[in-house]
Amino acid sequence: MTTLITGGTLITGGTLVTMDPDLGDLARGDVLIDDGKIVQVAEHIDAPGAEIIDAGERIVMPGFVDNHRHNWQTAFRGMGADWTFAQWAQAMHNTVKPHYTPEDVHAATLLGRLEALHSGITTMLDWYHVAQGPEHEDAAIAALQEAPARSVFCLGAGWATPAPVEADIRRVRAHLDDDGLVTMAWGLRGADDTGIDTLARELRLADELGLRTSLHTGGDHRPVAAMHHTGLLRPTTTFVHGNGIGDDELRMLADAGSHLSVSPDVELKMGFGAPLTGRALAAGLRPTLSVDVVPSVGGDMFSTMRTAFSAQRGLDGGLRARDLIHFATIDAARSCGLDSRTGSLTPGKDADIILLRTDDLTVFPVTDPVGSIVTAGHPGIVDTVLVAGRTVKRHGALVDVDLAPLRARLLASRDRIAAAAGVPLDGTWDPKPAS
Repeated sequence: MTTLITGGTLITGGTLVTMDPDLGDLARGDVLIDDGKIVQVAEHIDAPGAEIIDAGERIVMPGFVDNHRHNWQTAFRGMGADWTFAQWAQAMHNTVKPHYTPEDVHAATLLGRLEALHSGITTMLDWYHVAQGPEHEDAAIAALQEAPARSVFCLGAGWATPAPVEADIRRVRAHLDDDGLVTMAWGLRGADDTGIDTLARELRLADELGLRTSLHTGGDHRPVAAMHHTGLLRPTTTFVHGNGIGDDELRMLADAGSHLSVSPDVELKMGFGAPLTGRALAAGLRPTLSVDVVPSVGGDMFSTMRTAFSAQRGLDGGLRARDLIHFATIDAARSCGLDSRTGSLTPGKDADIILLRTDDLTVFPVTDPVGSIVTAGHPGIVDTVLVAGRTVKRHGALVDVDLAPLRARLLASRDRIAAAAGVPLDGTWDPKPAS
C-alpha cells in the first residue's frame, strides 16, 4: 500500500505490539507518522516522502505510562533501599524537604524525567508534594517543560496540611491547559488529612477546573466506603496504593469508573501489604502501575511490571504477561485522561512510540515478544523513543541532551541538601521516625 505523504516518518520492519484490539500484534509491520500523529499501521506501507526509521530486530510498541512518581526525590536515588515507610517519610518529608530550593526541585525533576524517558516512559504523572511555595512549583513545571516528554504535573499543594490550597490550584491551572505536552492534575490530600468536607469542596473545585485528581489511600478504616457514601467517587480520580481496603471498596471504585495505581516494589518493600493487582481485576477494576519513589526502588517500568507479575503469580497463579503491558500503557493512559492521545499504536493518536532491541543478549532470542518484554526487558534494550512524533532517543542515547552539567547540578544539589540537613552520604543513614 502506498501512502503519499510529503515528509513524515516511517518506522519499518519491526515486530509490532500495538495494544490496539483491532490491530493486534504484527510479526512484521510498519507505522507511518505525520505531523506528530500515527497515520497508518499495516504489514507494509510505502511512503516515498517519509524519513525512514529501520525497526529491523526491534519491537515497536507504545511508550510506557507511569501515573504516580514523586520526581523531586531523584537526587536521593538508592538511599532508601532498606527504609520502611515510616523511615522514608521521616527522611524525605521531615528531614531533607525543608532544605529544598527551587533550583533543587528543578534539577531533580528534570533529571528524573529524562531518566524515565530514557527507559521508555513517554508519559509520566509527576506527583509533586514538596509544598514549599509557588517558586518551587514553577521550577518543577519548568523542568517538565524542558524535558521532551509528555508529563502531567500533579500538584499536591499543601500536602498533608489543613491549609487552604484553592488559590494555589487556580494559579497553576491558569498556566497549564490540556493541549500541551505538560498538563495538570490535582494531588488531593484526602479525608484523613483534611476531613471529608474539605475533600468534597476540593473535588467540586477540581470538577469546575476540569482537573483529574490523584489520591493516596489505604488501610482498614474504609476510606473508599466513606467517599462512596458521600457521593465523592468519580471516574476522574486515581487511587494510589489502596493496600488494606476491602473487596467491596474495590467494587465501589470499579462501579464509579475510578482508577487504581499499584506501586508494587514500594508496597512490598515498605510493608504496605500485597499489591492489589489481582483483587482489583476480580472486582472489575483495571489496575495501573507506577514507580512511586526512586530513593527506594528502580525507576523503570520493566522492573515494575516484573514485580507486579511475580507477586500476583505467587499469590494465585493469575495474570498473563500481556496484562502487565496493558496496565503500563493503555490502562495507565486512560487513568490520566490521555487514552485518546497515547497508550496504543492507533491511527489518529500521538506517536508516543518506543523501539526495543531484540538482538541484545539479555533478551535474545525473542520468541514471544510480550513475554520477553515482561520477563527480561530492561532500560538497556530501549533503542529509540518518539514523543508526539519527535525522536527524543536514538541508538540508545537521548537526542540533543547534555547530561554532564545536569549530573553535576544534581550532585551539588544532593550534597548541599544533605549537609544542611545533617544527612550522611555513606550509606549509614538510618532515619529515626518520631515516636
